[in-house]
Amino acid sequence: MGKAKRIVTVLISACLLTSLAGCSHTHTTKHETAGEYVDDSVITTRVKAAIFDELALKTFQINVTTYQGVVQLSGFVDSAVNARKAGDIARGVKGVREVKNDLITK
Repeated sequence: MGKAKRIVTVLISACLLTSLAGCSHTHTTKHETAGEYVDDSVITTRVKAAIFDELALKTFQINVTTYQGVVQLSGFVDSAVNARKAGDIARGVKGVREVKNDLITK
């Protein structure tokens, strides 16, 4: 029981540290705060998961990057329909402000 309690304590401490770090400013060339960086990472993960969940898109390598809520899709798909579908899925993810769909049809 003691080991489980220590693990929970460490996890809670890590969460608190992460939330406090969200207020600080990182030294990136894009001048994105730590909180914005974390938000963009969450958006990227959600978009990737949503695209992967779509059977028609699951087999394609679609790259997703996010900066200040703007999602950029790149890579190759087999049809314009699938490129549009990926863009529509990305637009439906919470936190996405805009989608730049740079997918190429092979």
